[in-house]
Amino acid sequence: MLHPERDSRAAMSTIGTWVRGHQATLIGLPEEVDRTDGAVPVPAEKLADQSDLVVSLGGDGTMLRSMRLACGGKAPVLGVNLGRLGFLAEIDVPQLPEALSAIDDKRFTVEPRSAVRSIFHNQEQLAFNEVALVRRPGGPMAAVALFVEGHPFIHYVADALIVATPTGSTAYSFSAGGPIVSPRAQGLVVTPVAPHSAYNRALVLSEGEKVALRVLPASGDLEVESDGAVVGRLCPGDVVEVCAVPGAANVVRLGHTTFYQRAQRKLRLTGSTEVDRSW
Repeated sequence: MLHPERDSRAAMSTIGTWVRGHQATLIGLPEEVDRTDGAVPVPAEKLADQSDLVVSLGGDGTMLRSMRLACGGKAPVLGVNLGRLGFLAEIDVPQLPEALSAIDDKRFTVEPRSAVRSIFHNQEQLAFNEVALVRRPGGPMAAVALFVEGHPFIHYVADALIVATPTGSTAYSFSAGGPIVSPRAQGLVVTPVAPHSAYNRALVLSEGEKVALRVLPASGDLEVESDGAVVGRLCPGDVVEVCAVPGAANVVRLGHTTFYQRAQRKLRLTGSTEVDRSW
C-alpha cells in the first residue's frame, strides 16, 4: 500500500529484493503496481484474503487505508514511515529488511485494533480513527442528541461531534480535548468540538453499547466524516447508528517502541513546568 505522493522507491526496492530472496509473492492494488517492484495486481476486495502481510508505505493516512483494506482478513499490517513521524508506523525504511525477516521468523506480535462502524441513509462506513458529524463551513452549529442503548443521555451543540476509537483518541479527538486511550482498551470516545454548553467533557463508552446520534431540529445540515473523508450529509431528523468493532484489524509490533513512547514523541507531551525533573 503506497502513499499517493511520497517517494517510495527506496522502500519498494528493499521489499522487492527481500521478496525475490525468500521466494515470496508481491501483490498490490492495480492502480499502484506501476510504482512497485513487479507486484502482481489484485483487486482491493480480494487483497485481505490473498495476503499474509500488508505493508503500508507512507504516513498515518496510508496506514488507516491499509487497515480498512486488511479488515476481515488474516494479514496483519506493518506500518513503514516515509518522511514524517507517523504515529501508527512501526519502523522506518532502513529497518525494513530486519523487520521482514523477523516477521517471516514469527518474531513479532500483533496488536488488535478496533474500528467504529457508522450506519446512516442505508449505507455503512468503517473507520479506524473516528466518525465525526461536522457543521458545514458558514452554516449553523451542529445540534446532536446522543442516545446510549436506546435511551437519551445528552445533547450537544458544537462545531462537530466526534466518535473515536482508542486508535483515534490521539487524532481529531485529542485535538478537541479528548483523552488519550490505550489501543489495548476497547470502547468508543465521544468528544464535542468547541461545544456551546457548560458540559464540554468527553464520554467513554464500552465496546458493547449501541450509540445513536440524532440531528436535532435546531441543527444545520451536517457532513459525516469517516477517517477524515466526507462520506455523507445529514439533515435535521436524520439518525446515525454507531458501534465499536473489536479486533477489526491487526497491527504488527516488533517491540522497538511502545504506544506511550510514540505518544510522547508525536504529541510532544511534557510534564508540568512547575515540577523539576529531579523531584
